[in-house]
Order: sequence, then C-alpha cells, then structure tokens
Amino acid sequence: MSDDEPTPEFDRVQGATHPRHTAQLLGQQAAETTFLTAYTSSRLHHGWLISGPRGIGKATLAWRIARFLLAQPPASDGLFGDAPQAPTSLDIPPDHPVVRRTAALSEPRLFLLRTNWNPEKKRFNQGIVVEDARKLKAFFNLSAADGGRRVVIVDSADELNVSAANALLKFLEEPPDDVIILLVCHRPSRLLPTIRSRCRELRCATLSASDLGRAMSAAGSDSNGDEKALAELAGGSVGDAVRLNNLHGMDTYAQLVALFATLPQLDRPKALTLAESVAGRGKEQQVDLLVGLINQFIARTARTGVSGPPLVQATPGESEVLQRLAPNPDAGRKWAQLQQVLSARAAHGRAVNLDPAALILDMVFKINELAAKLVAR
Repeated sequence: MSDDEPTPEFDRVQGATHPRHTAQLLGQQAAETTFLTAYTSSRLHHGWLISGPRGIGKATLAWRIARFLLAQPPASDGLFGDAPQAPTSLDIPPDHPVVRRTAALSEPRLFLLRTNWNPEKKRFNQGIVVEDARKLKAFFNLSAADGGRRVVIVDSADELNVSAANALLKFLEEPPDDVIILLVCHRPSRLLPTIRSRCRELRCATLSASDLGRAMSAAGSDSNGDEKALAELAGGSVGDAVRLNNLHGMDTYAQLVALFATLPQLDRPKALTLAESVAGRGKEQQVDLLVGLINQFIARTARTGVSGPPLVQATPGESEVLQRLAPNPDAGRKWAQLQQVLSARAAHGRAVNLDPAALILDMVFKINELAAKLVAR
C-alpha cells in the first residue's frame, strides 16, 4: 500500500458505503423509537448493546445515534426561554458540523474502537487489541469544558480479545459523566456476561426484501435481480447481500443447486470445476463465500425435512431439490447433523490453510455420501 492510498478499514464492506456515511436507515424504526424514548424520558443508559445478525444496519444505527447525541445542545435549565421540543427522530441536518466531522473521523468527542490496520505488518490486527482499548482512558479524561457529551462506538464487540474486553468492562463499570458507549454486536452470547449486564440491549431486526433493496441502494449497491431471492439467501442482511453481489454469489448458489440436483449420482466433473474455481492465491473471499453457501444449502435442506420447503426459493428449482434430499423429518435431522460436522471441518481446514479445492471437494463428497443413504436412486 502506497502512502497516498487510504488506510484499509476493517468495518467497511467492499462495494458499499461505510455506515458513517450512510444517512438513511431502513427497517430499524422500532430500535430508533426505543432509543429516542429513553433519551426523551431522561432514562438514557450509559451503555447500549446494538445487537442482531451481521449486516442489517447495526453500525449505521450506531453512527446515527452518535451524530444525534453529539449534535444535541446542552441541557437547558429553562431560565431563558422554553425548553427545546423533544426530538422525534435521530435525523440531524446534513450540513451540521457534526456530520462533516464524524464522516472525516475528526470529531474530538467521538472515539471509534475497532480492529485496526497494522502498517508495519501490512495486515489487520487479530481483533480489537488491548492497546487500542486502553486509549479510552485518555479520551475519557476530557472534561466537560472540552466539549460536553462524548460517544464511543465499538464496532464490533465480537472482535474484542479477552484483554480488550476486560479493559472496556472497567469503563462500563465506572462510566465517566456524559459518556455513551455504543457496542455493535453480532453474537451477544459470546460477550462477557458482565459486559452484557452493564448494557441495555437494542435489538435490530432482519430486513424485508423491499427494505433490503432500498438499503442496498442507499449503501451504493444494487440488488441486480430478484430482491426476494437475494433477501432469502442473505437472510435479510444488507452486508451479506452486498457480498453476494460483489462475488456473484447468486450465480454460485444456482450452480450449487444444479450440482446437488445430481445427487446421489454426483456429477464429478462439475464438482471438480466448482472446487477449482476457488483454487489459487487471492481467492480467500471466494472460498469463504462458497463454504458459506454450501453450509447454507445443507441448513436449508435440513429445515425442509423438518418443516417443509422455504416459502421463497433462493434460485429456481431449489425447492424440488431440497424436498428430494430431505423427504421427511428424520432426513432433515441427519442433514442438520452433517451441517454441524462440515461447518467444523471447514473452519479447521481454513485455519490450517488446507488447499481450498480439496476442502470443497471433501464437503461435496460428504454431502453425496449422505444423499446416497437417504435418496432413492
């Protein structure tokens, strides 16, 4: 990376606008209303755990809350006129100085705690490290005269290593005055129970197909096709939908379904072609995508056996394949068991740098073995 190139950002999805630049948030009105109610009723907790699946707008909500809080005037004692009217939304004028400063990461009353780029090693740190978490102490030492209310965004709390989590916990236990800490979190169950207990949870919902399409447009992306199918495969996640678009994930999933339609008489040449498509250097994102889509196909097969086919197909002909592979609840349970096994095997294979093509073929062959036991030839 040359000196004139921007520093990579761990919390940025390639091909999408960064959450701090995204003014509009769709599908999270209930979460916004919950926060505004707490704000206007003077019951504003110092720690907020913004939770929900990855990519549904949690970070965008955190930045909206941060801008809103930083733009609010100091509390008035009412001696020189009527108190300002209670806000009814988190919107602030687009030309407000706080908008400009937060977009440029130059707002002195805002601290962003995230996984940082290591310029010496030319890679990101392994999660949020304790050295970065400890910088909060200097930030919190700012007095009210230095600017009043301060806001911390942790994106995401899932990336905190043990030492960093303990450092953050100390500040949650004894928060300075006029400080609000916003923790973006995909899996709250993985956080320290003591961190969860000191935060109020603000749960975000998955997006409908129409909201997802509008949110993608607002983020600078496009659904490029069937919004319902994309929303189904992305699980209502804008982030996942953008990744699917960037890496042609919908086409890849269609190829997977076509391949698994040949089970239990696996089309081995097609399987080999699929595996070789992610071989070679620089294909890490494609490998992760393909592994994830295979796992998702198995999970959808398992759910079909237990509770019936999905209401929305992620690709044409999917329901027929799923029902043939999982004709009854017993078959569904066997597919669920296989999904857990293969997910663990794939995670281990990625951790030890197993050849991607070999990893994919191993998963496909295991799927074919189970299909041979469950499906009549």
